[in-house]
Amino acid sequence: MSAKRRSSASSRGGEKRPKAKRGLGQGQPRKTAVITGVTGQDGSYLAELLLDKGYDVVGVVRRTSHDSYERIGHLLDRIRVVPADLLDQHSLTAVIRDAKPDEVYNLAAQSFVPTSWTQPVLTGEFTALGVTRLLEAVRLAHPQARFYQASSSEMFGKATETPQRETTPFYPRSPYGVAKVYGHWITVNYRESYGLYAVSGILFNHESPRRGLEFVTRKISDGVARIVQGKAKELRLGNLDARRDWGYAGDYVDAMWRMLQQPTPEDYVIGTGEMHSVRDLCDVAFGHVGLDWRKYVKVDPQFVRPAEVDLLLADPAKGRRKLGWTPRVSFEQLVTMMVDADLERRP
Repeated sequence: MSAKRRSSASSRGGEKRPKAKRGLGQGQPRKTAVITGVTGQDGSYLAELLLDKGYDVVGVVRRTSHDSYERIGHLLDRIRVVPADLLDQHSLTAVIRDAKPDEVYNLAAQSFVPTSWTQPVLTGEFTALGVTRLLEAVRLAHPQARFYQASSSEMFGKATETPQRETTPFYPRSPYGVAKVYGHWITVNYRESYGLYAVSGILFNHESPRRGLEFVTRKISDGVARIVQGKAKELRLGNLDARRDWGYAGDYVDAMWRMLQQPTPEDYVIGTGEMHSVRDLCDVAFGHVGLDWRKYVKVDPQFVRPAEVDLLLADPAKGRRKLGWTPRVSFEQLVTMMVDADLERRP
């Protein structure tokens, strides 16, 4: 399948999303936003949201021998793509200096938890120190910009209380979680030390048809499609009892934007407030196509984490109260949306 066709399927793919309301009124100057990680799941949804609100969007990409624009192929004529790297201070400073953005969204990271055990140093460079480099770029080149850091529920790890809220202590259980804790606290530090408008969104698991195949939600939806189409006979997974607060990425990018529109910078936990197990996910996904998941799913020890995070559940009360944000897509709608998209994607 061509990249263009895949991009189209990813963009539609069963996603029946309400259109975002335009945020800039008549006569107001256009705002500019810089998004790192624009080619990822969240970056693509955020770019769509900001374009719909009338922003000029600058997407930061790493210069590699193979550029993957699958998720933003339908946006390339509407955004400006510029090369920079979270490992290179000069390139980041140049982007901020040239764009002079109103808002900066740092969504780039080494974001796959299992990989953080095999590449812990690289994860630290991107996911932890990369945040410092981008904050430095803002501080040096355009301190008026408002900065959003993508924090993660994985920072709670072995949670000391349930549900988890903004005041819950962090207890990360992976190099990825540890790196995200650093990124979170360096954002707080720059806010308090230099007066930057810098916030962290502590987002719980958020998924979509644009999720990478390595993530369990997409692994399951794609596995269902392969089994239905006779291309696979089983699906191998790790811990079926792990429980998460799963929401729809298209909803969550709206929360990111809302955080940067507030009069004062604060950090927010964003989630649905509902928890489901991987087993539940399998039940909905296979049930959507009339199959019994127990006949196809096999537990494989190689997919079990060295240090497991048993449950994560958000208390999103602050975000709902102060941001006026609520999720619009339910767990069941999310899972069936992803299965439908993978069925459509596969010929």
